[in-house]
Amino acid sequence: MEVLRVRVYGDPVLRQVAREVRKINGKLAELAESMLQTMRHNKAVGLAANQVGELRRIFALDASLQSPEFEPFILINPEIVEVSGVQVREEGCLSFPGIFEKIERPQRVTVKGLNLEGEESQFEGEGIVARAILHELDHLNGRLIIDHVGSIKKQLISARMRKISKGNPP
Repeated sequence: MEVLRVRVYGDPVLRQVAREVRKINGKLAELAESMLQTMRHNKAVGLAANQVGELRRIFALDASLQSPEFEPFILINPEIVEVSGVQVREEGCLSFPGIFEKIERPQRVTVKGLNLEGEESQFEGEGIVARAILHELDHLNGRLIIDHVGSIKKQLISARMRKISKGNPP
């Protein structure tokens, strides 16, 4: 499998809503494996398909660097079942290299979707795992981390964002 090119701020694919996956096949499994490779290569916790230019509702998650007992997983057509609690922590994104902002998100989340065998799967995450799941779901819905900050904060980081959109990360 290959390491895929991660799309950065300014690429229109990041603002598009990913389409539901209707067919799970070998090609989708290859995409999923390449997403895991790309994530590991970039030392990321999660990666949504549209971050690599694929408008399909699939994301990969691997928090094993933070929690060694964590098993990486792929979730297809994910849906939120339940959220609870609140956490405010700094959050980064491969599509916004060098930018980290404090973002408020739920502390716990339960999501459901399909695994690569087409079986329904449900997963509960807390802390950084909940944050990563919700971050990747945002990507699949065309939302970005900058959508979670106020207008004044957006103005303060606008120069950095322009550099990113022109291919010159800070």
